[in-house]
Amino acid sequence: MRTTTVLVIGGGATGVGIARDLALRGVDVTLVERDGLGSGTSGRSHGLLHSGARYAESDQIGAEECIVESRILKDIAGECIRDTGGLFVQLAGDDPEYFERKRDACEDVGIPTETLDAEAVRERVPEIAPDVERAMEVPDAVIYPSRLVAANAADARDHGATIHTHAPVEDVTVEDGQVQHVTVGGSVDDRIEAEYVVNATGAWAEQLAEMAGLDVGMKPTRGVMLSVEYDGLGPVLNRARDPDDGDIVVPHEGEVVLGTTSVEVENPDEYPQADWEVERTVEECAAMLPPVADAPTVRTWWGVRPLYAPDEDERGGRGISRGFFRLDHAEDGIENAVSVVGGKLTTYRQMAESTADLVCDRLGVEAESVTADRRLPGADDPDRLDAFVAEFDAQGETDAGVVSPPANSGSD
Repeated sequence: MRTTTVLVIGGGATGVGIARDLALRGVDVTLVERDGLGSGTSGRSHGLLHSGARYAESDQIGAEECIVESRILKDIAGECIRDTGGLFVQLAGDDPEYFERKRDACEDVGIPTETLDAEAVRERVPEIAPDVERAMEVPDAVIYPSRLVAANAADARDHGATIHTHAPVEDVTVEDGQVQHVTVGGSVDDRIEAEYVVNATGAWAEQLAEMAGLDVGMKPTRGVMLSVEYDGLGPVLNRARDPDDGDIVVPHEGEVVLGTTSVEVENPDEYPQADWEVERTVEECAAMLPPVADAPTVRTWWGVRPLYAPDEDERGGRGISRGFFRLDHAEDGIENAVSVVGGKLTTYRQMAESTADLVCDRLGVEAESVTADRRLPGADDPDRLDAFVAEFDAQGETDAGVVSPPANSGSD
């Protein structure tokens, strides 16, 4: 039996962010991840660091979270971020009132914007669609999740955390209203006893919760991304319309990532990967940037969003909200467990801080979070960041064309 004060289950951005936050507060923490770090949703996104503009008119709180957190990450994450800027592009036929609503909402939230006429847009993006009418410039950016996840893990480890990759949870034992221990296979092959347990498994949160007899209703949706050859795109391109298939183009150096779709799945590990999603995504993205229609495909992947079912059922619409939820299971009869679900990669640090606050409150730890002000290790050194990626087997699909880790050294 191994012992730790806090066991974090799930090695995506939120899980490693929680481990880092707790370790920096002096808490003894162990993290287990069934595969390499970031192998779930975090490493399979389109790689957009949201300014909040996408949510401004539909979810003001979520938009405010995004602009605050994106500024923090630009300060602390260094070479994990590329500050490209972004454009919301209005094409002929797009509703001009939607553009106006979004611009007004951004102003209300405090997201800086600048409206560009068609000529100015073509100066920024020479191969933009010929029917472009205008665009709104916003402070979007590109994020390299493999580096971000690995750097968080490295900082957690450097402050006493234990990180186990390739260590799947096999069972959760609950007695007398407490998680007594968690059985972990793979590289651990042992039971872990913890004073407090954090479920940070994202789209898999329902499956893990069921091991403890808990009900965490998830409604995961899949989305396809394609990386195609295209050099020279400066800003992120977003279509200025209600969120729909194929409305984001994200620059990744000599490639662009096209995304995405949204289709509900029953099992985040096994789901159809439909050709129509690929075809529609390319078609719709090409409406903004026509050359991508015939660009060679480098790779194609699907990711699964960790959406919380009660929120999705209440709001009932794609792209309306990507808020996060901290579920204190003391309310469900298990005093020493919490699940954190929903959210976005952009707000992972805030999700981690909020969860760590609850854990520290339950443990009687008075230390405050310092993650908003502390730069990540290796932030200014891409080679060091990529070495972290190799150490924690954190290479994801999103930034595979950018991150270049040395030979995998593995992690235990």
